[in-house]
Amino acid sequence: MSTAQTSLEAIFISHKRGQRRIHPNRSLLRVEGIKSRDTAQKFIGNAVISEYKKDGQTYINKGMITNAHGNSGVLRAKFERNLPPQMVGKKVYLKLYKVEDLSY
Repeated sequence: MSTAQTSLEAIFISHKRGQRRIHPNRSLLRVEGIKSRDTAQKFIGNAVISEYKKDGQTYINKGMITNAHGNSGVLRAKFERNLPPQMVGKKVYLKLYKVEDLSY
């Protein structure tokens, strides 16, 4: 019996950056298998979930894909709470469904 896959694993690679400034409210995510901007744009509007543990409890941070970043298939996401720099290199989950425009 097979179960339907509802999410893809993504790696939080960095915050969006300029030459002199870091934008911590935008997170850059890399998903295995997405290699072009055209493929990445199909995921705009999808939900993203970040899980982290603090004091023995698991917390969920919800977000959504806002745009593609560059030409190599990197996705730009916005979360309810900004992802901390300690999460660079950690997994987040890209859901395979669209969400309404989030007001954060």
